[in-house]
Amino acid sequence: MSKATNQITAVTIAGLMVSGARKVASEAESYLSALTKEKGADFTLGFPETAFYLPLANALLGLETKTLSDAYKILLTVKSLIIKGAPPEDKWPTFLKDALNAGVATILSEEVICALRYIEGKEPQSECPGFLSDTLLRSLGIQLVDGRISGIAVILGKAPDAKTAVEIVRDLQKRNILTLVGGSVDGVSMIEQLKEGGLAMGLESYVVGFGRDTISVVYVLNFAIRAALTFGGIKAGNSKACVDYVRERVPAFVLLLGGVDEVKAATGAGALAAGVPIITDLELPEIRILGVCAHEECLVNESDHKKIVQKAIEVRGIKVKVTKVPIPVPFSAAFEGERVRKADMFVQFGGKYSTAFEYLKAREANEIEDGHIEVIGPERDSMREGGDYPLGIVVEVAGRKMAHDFEPILERQIHRFFNYAMGIFHMGQRDMNWIRVSKDAAKAGFKIRHFGDILVAKLHDEYGAIVDKVQVKMYISKPDVEKLLPEARKAFEARDKRISGMTDESVDTFYSCTLCQSFAPDHVCVVSPERLGLCGAYSWLDAKAAHEITPTGGNQPIKKGPALDASKGIWQGINEFVTDKSHQHITNMAVYSLMDSPMTSCGCFECIVAVVPEANGVMIVNREYTGDTPVGMKFTTLASSVGGGSQTPGFLGVGRLYIVSRKFISADGGLKRVVWMPKELKEAIADKIRQRAKEIGEPGFYEKIADETITTDAAGLLIYLEKVGHPALRMPVLI
Repeated sequence: MSKATNQITAVTIAGLMVSGARKVASEAESYLSALTKEKGADFTLGFPETAFYLPLANALLGLETKTLSDAYKILLTVKSLIIKGAPPEDKWPTFLKDALNAGVATILSEEVICALRYIEGKEPQSECPGFLSDTLLRSLGIQLVDGRISGIAVILGKAPDAKTAVEIVRDLQKRNILTLVGGSVDGVSMIEQLKEGGLAMGLESYVVGFGRDTISVVYVLNFAIRAALTFGGIKAGNSKACVDYVRERVPAFVLLLGGVDEVKAATGAGALAAGVPIITDLELPEIRILGVCAHEECLVNESDHKKIVQKAIEVRGIKVKVTKVPIPVPFSAAFEGERVRKADMFVQFGGKYSTAFEYLKAREANEIEDGHIEVIGPERDSMREGGDYPLGIVVEVAGRKMAHDFEPILERQIHRFFNYAMGIFHMGQRDMNWIRVSKDAAKAGFKIRHFGDILVAKLHDEYGAIVDKVQVKMYISKPDVEKLLPEARKAFEARDKRISGMTDESVDTFYSCTLCQSFAPDHVCVVSPERLGLCGAYSWLDAKAAHEITPTGGNQPIKKGPALDASKGIWQGINEFVTDKSHQHITNMAVYSLMDSPMTSCGCFECIVAVVPEANGVMIVNREYTGDTPVGMKFTTLASSVGGGSQTPGFLGVGRLYIVSRKFISADGGLKRVVWMPKELKEAIADKIRQRAKEIGEPGFYEKIADETITTDAAGLLIYLEKVGHPALRMPVLI
């Protein structure tokens, strides 16, 4: 195609983008006008479970949209972004900019439309989650940071048939790519095609429907833009910084399949303007603009559906590591959250149904045979369908750099590795594990020995720096399992004692965790023996082991150096390290204080600690709790104050087990300051709270902590605390 022809055709597509923008903007205006007449201008407008109002309008325009009348401000900007008249064919570069502006107008209008649909109960659509909550954003953010999710694919339209639809999505799944599916062509949505092809959808399998019309794709775009606000710490209204963040740090792309109309074209322009490239099976002119997407390719063609996923990965620059595991079912992080229901189960081990354990131990190299896998007992093909069997998994590893401290690190990966296999469900660890094999996996030929194949392949793949040999034995008889169990339990107890006996004072080195800097560039997590990482995943020993395994990784040793204020946990060495690694953003950090220079948070925290001034104490809320709290803010709103690498006195992101640490906000009074937490969180760590309460001389303290069944407002909380004689009321004034 000649350059002139390409420009004419491209301008035609750009013309569709502008006309589509006009159509969507007109629909938004009419819809808003009708609902305003019916409900009134002050009627509440917004999405559920978010602190960012209408996120695109908040991020790009700095608007806090709370009512129907506020939405008119968005539409005023929308009108200013859409040019009048037909596209000037001889001025392609100028008009391309106009087309991208029209795209921004489109996605802003679509966001208003979707929010209005929520008022009328038209969202979420059947079998689609609708608006993706801030809590879900943080959960998926963790998986993007640690590599379980390598990218995000947005499929808009339909495949030629159900078989092709399933093949495309399976190709994405095996590459650990979260797939969001929606839209339709000629009344057919890929959602229905995947159902027809028998592919299970849901977050646990990394395949989610966002809606059956094009407008619903805005849920994906406002999900992406919130990453900039949540993890990047970018202020609302800084549109350039927000788009730059999405372009550079959110590995997303759009697959446009089956057809294009003016609304799809306009929405696609919005995706391009947000830094997200489009790969299509249609014969459209390719558009390349340096600086718009992460790479110069913005709109790219690939008509071969067997190659389209690979093309998208190349265009977006996604780094995908696919490990070949010799098992008869697909293997990918996309299957990690998959559940095997009892009706779909072929066989199960452990849980409350039988005795089971999994135990990894270091051995000398001459004591084991690399790759040796042995099943002692019946294999899967001789087991009865629906049966419960005992299972003892003993993994022996050897390596010149292997150490006993690494055993729990590697052992913990069994959970992750088993769940990567499609049709396999694994829960728990140690002697509290539970495993199910689905009927489909059994039909595909999955056997017990394949658990060994998984462990041999993945331990070599991910831990080759310390593991030279891996041997796996699986015992499937009750006498064998019960005979080996005492040895495993003795090792588990020894590990727990090793960390429980450590104190911050007993070491001169803490460890950093900067794994989340891919999302929160200025955040630095400091892990000590008595303070685990705020995501709850890394203890001091874990960080130490991770550093030894990968010396140049995100867990680096930090020499404490001279104490500047030991009671608050301020050391010269910590400050110097944090100053450097936060790019001079944070220059002073108090490890033990909530009120004075607290540690930063990335957004991956399990819980938030927040001051309740009226009660002279603090409340703690976990991410799973979606209700009201005594400070008048839900978790999502609180999280917007805490995340993004900001240092916010009075607010702190923490791992839930840190709550019962001896060093928990010790500079501010410690556990005795806790006046409220959700019931689920309180009950989950009840034994640990009671034990810690005895240690501090408050044996009845657990019952004095209020929860949502008692009150969710500050006034009611104060009445309860006075009634039970909570110690926080007698402590020095916090603020």
